[in-house]
Amino acid sequence: MERTLVILKPDAVQRGLVGRILSRFEAKGLKMVALKMKQVDRASAERLYALLKHRDFFKPLVRFVTSGPAVLLVLEGKGAVAVVRKMAGATFGSAAEPGTLRGDFGVSNRFNLMHGSDSPEGAEREIALFFTARELIDWQPAALPWLYDFSGGDVV
Repeated sequence: MERTLVILKPDAVQRGLVGRILSRFEAKGLKMVALKMKQVDRASAERLYALLKHRDFFKPLVRFVTSGPAVLLVLEGKGAVAVVRKMAGATFGSAAEPGTLRGDFGVSNRFNLMHGSDSPEGAEREIALFFTARELIDWQPAALPWLYDFSGGDVV
């Protein structure tokens, strides 16, 4: 199973969308293995978005993600990175398809509700920025056999 980092940014928190977004991830069958609320500090935000440092929107992005409390979580599931990114929708809410999180809840090109890891390798690096190994809880939901077919040995 794959893990991914999700950050529900300050706009999602301020707009009272955290519960609705989390429920969509749970309904999809993604398992939460870590969850916390915190104010992301500037150094952590700069490390998170280090690959974007040369872009003109880097400073406004760091300022935005550190502007208020955020909810950070680690989700686990088959292809979790791709699943979360598809659920999130296009980066800009105004361009996101209805049915995606940004399409249903976002309209801004700057305030885009959430961050999701872009690759399994990126997820591993990002998770380590915000969570210790002890904070990641390994557990098995009772519904797991109803989410995946394990009959052939591999998860389908």
